[in-house]
Amino acid sequence: MSQPNAAPASAPPTPPSPPPPLEGGKLVLATIAVALATFMNVLDTSIANVAIPTISGNLGVSVDEGTWVITVFAAANAVSIPLTGWLTQRIGQVKLFVGAILAFVVASWLCGIAPTLPILLLARIFQGAVAGPLIPLSQAILLGSYPKEKSSTALALWAMTATVGPIAGPALGGWITDSYSWSWIFYINIPVGIFAAGVTWMIYRTRESPIRKLPIDVVGLALLITWVASLQVMLDKGKDLDWFSSPVIVILGVTALISFAFFLVWELTEENPIVDLRLFQQRNFLGGTIAISVAYGVFFGNLVLLPQWMQEYLNYRSVDAGLVTAPLGVFAVLLAPVMGRVLPRSDARVIATLAFVGFAIVFYMRSKYVIEIDTWHLVLPTLLQGIPMALFFVPLTSIILSGQPPNKIPAAAGLSNFARVFCGAVGTSIAGNEWNNRTVLHHARLTEQASINNPLFNQQMDATQTLLHLNPLSAHALFDFTVNTQAAMMGLNDIFFVSAIIFILIIPLIWITRPSKGGGGPDAAGAH
Repeated sequence: MSQPNAAPASAPPTPPSPPPPLEGGKLVLATIAVALATFMNVLDTSIANVAIPTISGNLGVSVDEGTWVITVFAAANAVSIPLTGWLTQRIGQVKLFVGAILAFVVASWLCGIAPTLPILLLARIFQGAVAGPLIPLSQAILLGSYPKEKSSTALALWAMTATVGPIAGPALGGWITDSYSWSWIFYINIPVGIFAAGVTWMIYRTRESPIRKLPIDVVGLALLITWVASLQVMLDKGKDLDWFSSPVIVILGVTALISFAFFLVWELTEENPIVDLRLFQQRNFLGGTIAISVAYGVFFGNLVLLPQWMQEYLNYRSVDAGLVTAPLGVFAVLLAPVMGRVLPRSDARVIATLAFVGFAIVFYMRSKYVIEIDTWHLVLPTLLQGIPMALFFVPLTSIILSGQPPNKIPAAAGLSNFARVFCGAVGTSIAGNEWNNRTVLHHARLTEQASINNPLFNQQMDATQTLLHLNPLSAHALFDFTVNTQAAMMGLNDIFFVSAIIFILIIPLIWITRPSKGGGGPDAAGAH
């Protein structure tokens, strides 16, 4: 008869209650520290873009080899992000976050002192790997620091720093490279990281998350590294090796496909997977993650192409090309805090839709660029793009994390950020390859009649020589330069136009999600 009384003893232990929200000056200081760690990480995804020619020259390698400085960071970062959920449960989110910041500082110092390209690449791999937990943990820590009703404000503050990083990167990197040395684009992380780690530990060391000793999924981790690395190298080197006419590219493609298939099967059947793919069973996580990943891939790919085009074909200095992209942050920063107030009273799906429509309008405006364009018409779409940027991260992040239990937020944030960062790297490679392909196509069309057997072409060359007082060789060189510039412009316009179409086509992904309770804030935000 006493058997029912024994039931409570066998019930699973109740998880400890999360610590209460922070208040006052402590909350402000904590937000600044966490935001700086996020900014430091995101900044390094783009700060080296405009410095690649200088780095390559100083280290005695080609520009193509120098681009691996960007590629290896992105690949290592993408692989390590999904480990956040597992590492958090093994180490604790506060210890992991602070440790990742300090490791990032050490990696930045190693990048700055690197005397050769191989050493720099190893340091960048280390830097990208330790940076993985920073973004998802910064989201989780901020959500746990604010009251549930202020979760949208927390996400808005996080989005402000995540948005400004890629925007400030090219401008800051160009200025530092031109004014000082490329090493300083890495050294600037040292004081920022030390401050962020010290303040974070001081405030959060008594707010550590519960720790569980879970076994590591070695097979899943190995498969993840294999397919991500194979696919990224294939995309980066495909153009140089003439794609699938090269046995190397074929091997990389087959390796990526097979390892990805095994990765899916293994992770869906493993008891403690390194990546919890079961999160995609939730409609909000599925739709929100795919939408934000594809959108970020298109956005970041264009963000890399624009300054590259300005430097190569408009003769802009690296710092000037970076400054043209800087106005993107004006509206993004000004409107981000407003989103924290508007989102709880709105449907996050409507706001995200407006963001995608805004992106489509901006890219359509850019598709009308001409080679004689002035700086103002370059800056205007960039300035306006800050509006959809402000409407982009917060509602989609809110949709993705909506309904997640407290212990799943780090894993969900980690997996969604992995997909976003990886799509950013893939989008950059695809955008660069497609720009090259469209440029070649337009060049062929523009030169169809450019033959010495065409009397009209010869007549035009004679007129050019007479008008500009050029010899035949100079006249043909001028013609070739003009055609190359025009073909590149037309190819870039094609990329911009297709980007606008993609943003419209992915809007339905937003609407397969369910509206979040409380107008868009995560139900489990902060886990209170």
